[in-house]
Amino acid sequence: MAATTYERLKLHTTPEKFYVEACDDGADDVLIIDRVSTEVTLSVKKDIPPSAVTRPIFGILGTIHLVAGNYLIVITKKKKIGEFFNHVIWKATDFDVLSYKKTMLHLTDIQLQDNKTFLAMINHVLSVDGFYFSTTYDLTHTLQRLSNTSPEFQEMSLLERADQRFVWNGHLLRELSAQPEVHRFALPVLHGFITMHSCSINGKYFDWILISRRSCFRAGVRYYVRGIDSEGHAANFVETEQIVHYNGSRASFVQTRGSIPLYWSQRPNLKYKPRPLINKVANHMDGFQRHFDSQVIIYGRQIIINLVNQKGSEKPLEQAFATMVSSLASGMIRYIAFDFHKECKNMRWDRLSILVDQVAEMQDELSYFLVDPAGKVLTNQEGVFRSNCMDCLDRTNVIQSLLARRSLQAQLQRLGVLHVGQKLEEQDEFEKIYKNAWADNANACAKQYAGTGALKTDFTRTGKRTQLGLIMDGWNSLIRYYKNNFSDGFRQDSIDLFLGNYSVDELDSHSPLSVPRDLKFLALPIIMVVAFSMCIICLLMAGDTWTETLAYVLFWGVASIGTFFIILYNGKDFVDAPRLVQKEKID
Repeated sequence: MAATTYERLKLHTTPEKFYVEACDDGADDVLIIDRVSTEVTLSVKKDIPPSAVTRPIFGILGTIHLVAGNYLIVITKKKKIGEFFNHVIWKATDFDVLSYKKTMLHLTDIQLQDNKTFLAMINHVLSVDGFYFSTTYDLTHTLQRLSNTSPEFQEMSLLERADQRFVWNGHLLRELSAQPEVHRFALPVLHGFITMHSCSINGKYFDWILISRRSCFRAGVRYYVRGIDSEGHAANFVETEQIVHYNGSRASFVQTRGSIPLYWSQRPNLKYKPRPLINKVANHMDGFQRHFDSQVIIYGRQIIINLVNQKGSEKPLEQAFATMVSSLASGMIRYIAFDFHKECKNMRWDRLSILVDQVAEMQDELSYFLVDPAGKVLTNQEGVFRSNCMDCLDRTNVIQSLLARRSLQAQLQRLGVLHVGQKLEEQDEFEKIYKNAWADNANACAKQYAGTGALKTDFTRTGKRTQLGLIMDGWNSLIRYYKNNFSDGFRQDSIDLFLGNYSVDELDSHSPLSVPRDLKFLALPIIMVVAFSMCIICLLMAGDTWTETLAYVLFWGVASIGTFFIILYNGKDFVDAPRLVQKEKID
């Protein structure tokens, strides 16, 4: 079986069945899904009834079971990202969620409401930008992994051979994956970020690609998913690969990011920065070792760059991380702590060169992957930098972009694109492309985890820290604050449902969604916003007399401040907590 999926599809719908027709040249296959029995079979085009309603689709994301029964999720719109190695890369931009059931009359009012909420959750996940796929190329593996495979691996379907860490619709494809004969209809989809650019330096043209693969293991949102789980999977784990393609030669440099691999939490409680809590009773070494055992097997040596503050609430995490690495005593793991905020305070971001210079020799030892036009491997990457801050978003992305540039400098010099002594920083046109791509990567990862664009992207885009950048960071921080406290419970539930961490059982008499929200949960955030807004308005629009204006300001000011302190007094009662999956408790 070739490692491809069908590219052109048509969906034919009748009251009894879905018919997914393969329209590629020479194809005669039709996937039939019985809407009553849910049975999936393979047939041919002549079995499609003429009465069926027909529409084009661009892939099957999978199926999911909700209160009303099964739903089929299909890709209805796509956008071409680009091509590399003669393979087209697409972004899925719109989806449709189709019910197997023809009617909802079998549901009670409560079930109807629950089903509506579950559908909203699925659609919420689908609305988060960043779903990518290719019908002919395995996006889930790095160039180096793909170069070291057997002929048997290359004959597998894209679904069989995919790295399951990065197949975000793996749960949705479970029914199709059980039947190898229909695998060409099963499309593995990546979540993260991909950008591709045709670039020129010294009149020499090359393709430059950046791919960030977001893991579906221990996936979730910023404050509800931290640290690691019992299997050693780290929260917000992202594998980022930078690829260069020049005259048939291919080079890549891989980095990873992931939450501090201990059992810890940082649950929202309406404080701007909730205090991180390290589990006092968990066996940290067990999960820690599981995490790094798998990382070493997959990537080789691990150079940890921990960017958290070495004072204040982040200090215990830095100390615990350093202690665990020391206790593990592995020659394959090296630990480097760099207090990003301390070193770069007062906008001295030029001091990041201290860290880059510190790890330069290690980076040269790790090297990068390079294969010549004949397919001969010239160098392998012997390990990765594993960077983290608290969120593994803003500080982390800045450092990753600097390390990636240093690797790219070496690759382009070896390929003959850069002359001896030339610096990438001097190539203005390419530098603009490079910086904007890494800033876009930061924004994508941040929106998927924290709900807003990244912070510090002014430095990534321009190489300088600016006052406007500080203002935008402040705005994004306020948006993060609101989302993390008042909407992340729904976001977390949505991800857990989509990935199969929670399964709907329509026979269960008790629905977790039936737990009513306390009125104060709905009212107080609104009161706080209204009171604060009115206070600002009163300041901007003076009344007839200053006495009158002062009275209004005092009234609304006291209202806003009073509400704020009421909430802070017992803030956790007002946050939007997940309801579907009970997360582990941290003592």
